[in-house]
Amino acid sequence: MNSRGYEIRSIRSDEWRQVKELRLDALRDPVAHLAFLETYEKAVAEPDAFWQDRASGAAVGATARQQIVAVGEDGVWAGSVTVLVEQAGVPDAFGEVPEYDQGHVVGVYVRPEYRGSEAGVTRGLFDAALAWSWASGLERVRLFVHERNGRAEAFYRKAGFLPTGETTPMPGGTDELELEFAITPG
Repeated sequence: MNSRGYEIRSIRSDEWRQVKELRLDALRDPVAHLAFLETYEKAVAEPDAFWQDRASGAAVGATARQQIVAVGEDGVWAGSVTVLVEQAGVPDAFGEVPEYDQGHVVGVYVRPEYRGSEAGVTRGLFDAALAWSWASGLERVRLFVHERNGRAEAFYRKAGFLPTGETTPMPGGTDELELEFAITPG
């Protein structure tokens, strides 16, 4: 899939160095504390084997999670998004038991110079994440957004995600709002 000069695609397992670089950049972002549960200090200390495993577990062909990336014509990764698969009846990462087979969008990051660009990088990433989710047979896709991350919430709503009315507590004593995209094509 192309988005005005960017190739939007699933990562390959041999791209662990790029996965690591983009994630470390994301964790240095000024709003990282609102958007990610991981810290830069923890992530930078991880060995190469961690990043290799992370990439292979989210690469093209994986079924439990998929990382989608926007790669510019210059080879620079402009951003990425990951979809985790949560199965109906199986406790998720928060200990909740979903009613549906669903995707959980995490790790959303677009480099600042590509945010809001005419190239539509963020929209392209979300369109690809939703397409992968529907093709995987998922019935619903959800994400959580920090109550003080207004820019992200505004984009998610524009992309078609709507509040469910649910919140979940996060480390640090804050709550995050759950939004969902529940309309499957067909």
